[in-house]
Amino acid sequence: MMAENRHVLIIDDEPQIRRFLRISLVSQGFRVSEAATGGEGLARALNEVPDLVLLDLGLPDMDGQAVLDELRSGSAVPVIVVSVRGHEAEKVRALDRGANDYVTKPFGIQELLARIRSLLRRHGEPGEGPGLTRYRRADLVIDLAARRVTHGDSPVHLTPKEYAVLDRLARHAGRVVTQTQLLRDVWGPTHAHDTHYLRIVISKLRHKLGDDPQSPHLLQTEAGIGYRLLVEPETAREQ
Repeated sequence: MMAENRHVLIIDDEPQIRRFLRISLVSQGFRVSEAATGGEGLARALNEVPDLVLLDLGLPDMDGQAVLDELRSGSAVPVIVVSVRGHEAEKVRALDRGANDYVTKPFGIQELLARIRSLLRRHGEPGEGPGLTRYRRADLVIDLAARRVTHGDSPVHLTPKEYAVLDRLARHAGRVVTQTQLLRDVWGPTHAHDTHYLRIVISKLRHKLGDDPQSPHLLQTEAGIGYRLLVEPETAREQ
């Protein structure tokens, strides 16, 4: 069952909504944790590393858009905004800031569950990569658990978007990740065709990771399809 052992973090200040979502998700085999404030939600996201976040925007301590910014500063965790704010501008703002989907309250639980399953499928099944956190090629080390990238003994400083793209590629190491999937996961559904955004980030990643842009051996292009990151899971090297 796809939901088995998948962890969903609910960040919402309404106890009734959290209870409703918790009951619905647990009945489908998900593990659930909850937070009533943005600060608590960010702490749980950092410590628990959930597979998906359901985020309300109207939080008591900070705006949900700010929580989204903090999440995206170092994580590519799938985020579905679940909010009473239904204005198009609010939706576009959240999607542009990195939300993967947006559901307006009140919502149908079956539709929300379908959106959750669809998003988790795009982010891989359990054991496909999220359980592995360190990847290496020569003296390049990508440590997703620590959110740290090093080249030799030097840290590689990446922007949030650069890190998010690298995170997605590392979790599918050796496999092609399509341009559309990367754009939707990192920039949001409204940017699914903005390939120039992705080309700029890929170029900067190659430069920062020491890859040859003319003949890349680390971050390869599959023309017209997407990109492939040739790193190995740390566990594979230790066997």
